[in-house]
Amino acid sequence: MAMQIIDKLSAKNKDAFSNPPVTIGFLGDSVTNGCFEVQTVKNASGGEDYHVVYEPEHSYSAHVRRILSMLYPKAQINIVNAGISGDTAPGGLYRIDRDLLPFHPDLTVVCFGLNDSGLGDAGIEQYQNALHGIIRRLKETGSEVILMTPQPVCTYVHNFVHDEYLRDLAKKFVDLSASGSFDRYMNAAREAALQEQVPLCDVYAKWIALYQGGVDITELLSNYINHPTREMTELFAWSLVHTMFGV
Repeated sequence: MAMQIIDKLSAKNKDAFSNPPVTIGFLGDSVTNGCFEVQTVKNASGGEDYHVVYEPEHSYSAHVRRILSMLYPKAQINIVNAGISGDTAPGGLYRIDRDLLPFHPDLTVVCFGLNDSGLGDAGIEQYQNALHGIIRRLKETGSEVILMTPQPVCTYVHNFVHDEYLRDLAKKFVDLSASGSFDRYMNAAREAALQEQVPLCDVYAKWIALYQGGVDITELLSNYINHPTREMTELFAWSLVHTMFGV
């Protein structure tokens, strides 16, 4: 069954004068924010700093807007991207009233887990509790909710990752994945969606299916660690639109 957001888009498309614009919010971390490569650059003192490439126009929220605008060309669609690089589910819960709710979203997409998983299994309960809190707060304000799982992290340390700190970070993610800890975070997200009775957009499962089909998913990460390529953010977007339509 299609979500209410589809009815609102359809109504706005048919009669723009009689219906309000549609607002879709996105709450998440660096992937939501639109982060891609992580580069090392020399600073003034001769040391190295890290530069993250931000391209919001290639984020999955931007792709969602383009897809929905293609389907509903006469509908005004407002996108609020409240993703922040490095954020976690508890962080999202803390700032939701400041960063998202003032815009009164009709639908909010929530996606966390990449940074939360850095705590290992000890952080799963905190992660799940924060997801429950976010979903309930959004429901209180009348927003529909889609809970989306992120893509997997790297499955090995890629040769193109040269910086020592980034290689250590990649190794940490490899270990989280190999130990099953990251899977347990994703299961906690699925359980939260089920308990709160909100649609789940399981992007993680789709990437795992690719991996099981022989695809090198580490090559599909723009930083070879935890940011999908620009092309792969389209998978997020189409998966979200399918979820909105209930398919």
